[in-house]
Amino acid sequence: MTKPDAAPGIDEYLRDRLMPVEGAIPLIPGIEMFGNSIPAQTVGGDLFEYINFQQRYDIDARIQRAQRLSSEFLEPLSPGAPLRSTVDDQIQWLKTTTGYRPEMEGEYRFSRSSEQVRVAEELRDLSSTAGVLVVDAQGHGIISAKIASTVHDTFHALMLTELDRYGRATPMLLENLNLRLAQSKTARNALGILEKEGAREIATMIYGEVRPGGHFHFVNFGHPPPLVFSAEYRKFMNIDESRMVQFLALGLQIPADHPDRKKYYSLTFREAELDASDLGQITLMSPGDILVLYTDGVYDGSDKHARELLEAVMLEHCHEPAKEICNALLDYAVRQDDRLRQSGQEDMIDDKTAFIIKRTV
Repeated sequence: MTKPDAAPGIDEYLRDRLMPVEGAIPLIPGIEMFGNSIPAQTVGGDLFEYINFQQRYDIDARIQRAQRLSSEFLEPLSPGAPLRSTVDDQIQWLKTTTGYRPEMEGEYRFSRSSEQVRVAEELRDLSSTAGVLVVDAQGHGIISAKIASTVHDTFHALMLTELDRYGRATPMLLENLNLRLAQSKTARNALGILEKEGAREIATMIYGEVRPGGHFHFVNFGHPPPLVFSAEYRKFMNIDESRMVQFLALGLQIPADHPDRKKYYSLTFREAELDASDLGQITLMSPGDILVLYTDGVYDGSDKHARELLEAVMLEHCHEPAKEICNALLDYAVRQDDRLRQSGQEDMIDDKTAFIIKRTV
């Protein structure tokens, strides 16, 4: 019998830290959202998370800091006073360079001050923005959960830097996350791993941001594409591929213009680093329209018959709240598992995650 005060095992620890609570669901006007996950074993490699900016970060305090810095950056440093910021440090360095002119200080201070003004503006927008993170690490079990945990922790560490520097998440966050999952040639050689063995920490990921009006901007690294169920037409809609940009799974493709590209293995080289044009865009046009994010334990994103079965579930439950729709999709996926067991294909059972974003007004 397990003692009441016994420390949790690694599987329990990973399962608990990778599952958000309902209290973290962001409140976006006109939007309902709900996600849930069922691991194939005690713990799995699926991860979903609500990024509730207002709850996770003190946005007001960050705005106040940006406003304070925007004023401080404009003020020249008194002679002999200690450096207050990176701006003072840069000015001090500029004064030692050839070609320095006194007016350069004012120009640089104004530029850095205006950056902080913009940071404050971007932070204000987060009050009506929700982030959505869905990750599917290869396989299932503790190793997969560890990979998903790496993505989770790296994402949030990078987010802190992004909010400080820009007041929002930029494509650079996603590019650095992609690099974190790439294989270092130095580490691989030191461990004596052969490239043909294919040992990689592979994970697919969608990160998107939801705003009022049903606007969803996202980036997709190897993940099954989102589905949009139309309340008017009562079916999944075909989405213009130009709005559904997809890259290889995390870590498999390094941009050709990245300065560290020669330090990592890459299946192919992407032409350039991510920018705003690489974001997918979906808009839920009418009340009742539903965006469905999922992992391949629910649907692999390609099988036509499986899509029709999933569509039938949506048709039956589309008028219900987001939580009930999500649970209905997962119940359907669990029933599919029963069929796999009956046919002796237990090894095909995978972790299952569904995430519903529904426009209500």
